[in-house]
Amino acid sequence: MNAWRSAAMTDERDLIDAPLGQAGSGRVRYGAAMALWRDGLISPEVLEVYRVTAAHDHRDPLQVLAERGLPAPPVQKTPPILALYAAARDYLLALDHPGAAEVRAGLPADPGPARAVTPRPNGVVDRWLNPALQGLSGTHPVLARAIAKAAGALDWVTYDAYPLNLIGKDFAAGHAFASLIGGDAPFTAHDFDMGLFLIAPGTLYRDHAHASPELYAPLTGPHGWRFGVGRPLMAKPAHAPVWNPPHQPHLTKVGPVPFLALFVWTRDVDDPALVIPSDDWAKLEAVNV
Repeated sequence: MNAWRSAAMTDERDLIDAPLGQAGSGRVRYGAAMALWRDGLISPEVLEVYRVTAAHDHRDPLQVLAERGLPAPPVQKTPPILALYAAARDYLLALDHPGAAEVRAGLPADPGPARAVTPRPNGVVDRWLNPALQGLSGTHPVLARAIAKAAGALDWVTYDAYPLNLIGKDFAAGHAFASLIGGDAPFTAHDFDMGLFLIAPGTLYRDHAHASPELYAPLTGPHGWRFGVGRPLMAKPAHAPVWNPPHQPHLTKVGPVPFLALFVWTRDVDDPALVIPSDDWAKLEAVNV
């Protein structure tokens, strides 16, 4: 197998059954069929059916295959948690930022066997994950589908260790995160944490800091950021990585779409984050990004 044909290629092949009717799904299925054909798993005749139906998102290639007496392509399903890890890892390793080497060192190509975690209901995820994935599906379909398929198997946590009077009720009730690799995550890692972070639209994640170096890889945007109490907000688009060195204050004001990001803490993950008081939070909560 060629070196570039990593676990993420398996994810691409999984998209052969992308749901009918979604915008661009015909092209996604054709791309998956191309991957299967390159691997020698389908014939040129089967590939041609996917080429013809690529322009018609509602047209079912399986029906056309049956009409022509051709076999359906084999579907070799990667476990959803592993598919998500592979897609997230590929995305993160492609980013350029000051902590790239630290992030890379903590993300092995083979994360080992996944252990079962006990998912718990989370209203933030139920309400805001699908809207967050809508835009991502158009630009990064493999990652978006991997998140959607694995979300129900993750342990989403709404963090409650911040003092409510400092962090604010909106953030306290409007966010959730789920670790994918880390101490209590499906894939085990020591003093390293990577996962997904979701915040409701319009929410202010107030100034805070922590010992751990941190990468935010926002999958939606734009959102507002600042890196010091009293500094002005700056808008950053989706897919613009944010690297926070240890103890650097940072704040996020979520825009009109939910904030969905991959996060990475590269060490000192058990040291708590601390809120840094500021007198302009009320003003920032009223700002539209």
